Amino acid sequence: MNQNQMMAQVRKMQAEMEKAQQELAATVVTGSAAGGLATVEMTCDYQVKRVKLSKEAVDPEDTETLEDLLVVAISDAIHKAQETSATRMSSLTGGMRIPGLM
Repeated sequence: MNQNQMMAQVRKMQAEMEKAQQELAATVVTGSAAGGLATVEMTCDYQVKRVKLSKEAVDPEDTETLEDLLVVAISDAIHKAQETSATRMSSLTGGMRIPGLM
C-alpha cells in the first residue's frame, strides 16, 4: 500500500469517527433507579438532558434516599452511554482499542 492510499484511509476513518461522535452526541440513553422512581436521560457524550422523579421518591424528611436514587440513576446512565459508545466505536476500529476513543 502506498502512502497516498494510507493517508486516504486515515482521512476516511477520521471522517467516520467524527460522524459517529456526532451520532453519539445525539443518542440518548436512560438510567434508572429503584424500578423507575428516578430516571436520568443522558446523551452518549454525557450531557444530562432530563431528570425525572416519581412522587413516591420525594420525601422531605428523607433527602438522603433521594440523593442515593439520583446517584444510582446517573451512574446507570453513564454506564449505558459508555457501552453504547464503545459498541459504536468498536464497529469503526474493528475491535482495536484506541486510547481516547473508549
